[in-house]
Amino acid sequence: MSDDQDTMDEWAAALAEADDADQGGEPELAELDELTDASGNLSADEARKLDTILDIPVTISMEVGRSKINIRNLLQLNQGSVVELDRVAGEPLDVLVNGTLIAHGEVVVVNDKFGIRLTDVISQVERIKKLR
Repeated sequence: MSDDQDTMDEWAAALAEADDADQGGEPELAELDELTDASGNLSADEARKLDTILDIPVTISMEVGRSKINIRNLLQLNQGSVVELDRVAGEPLDVLVNGTLIAHGEVVVVNDKFGIRLTDVISQVERIKKLR
C-alpha cells in the first residue's frame, strides 16, 4: 500500500473517531512523539512532501483586543465611534494562524506600512498543551 493510501486511511480513522466523539463516544487521547529538528536528515521523498505542505495557504491575523457589546450598541456605531477593547495601550498584540495563538508582537512602521515585530513566540509544547 502506498504512503498516500496510508495517510488517507489515518485521516478516515481520525474522522470516524471525531464522529464518535460528537455522538457521545469517549475520544481516545493520542500519544504524540517528541518534536525534533531533523531538517538536515530528510530523504528526497520527505523533502518533496515537506515542499507540498509548505505551499498550503494559512490565514495569519494580528489581534489588538476584543470587546463584547450587545446588538443595540453595535447598531448605534457610526464613523468616529470608539469601542473599548480588553487591552491597555502598549500591551502586546496576539499573532494567530488559522485562529491559533502562535506569538505576541508589537506594531512597527516600515516604509509607511504597518508591520508586527514578534516579541514572544509560543513554544510548540505549549501550543500542543492548549489543544488538549
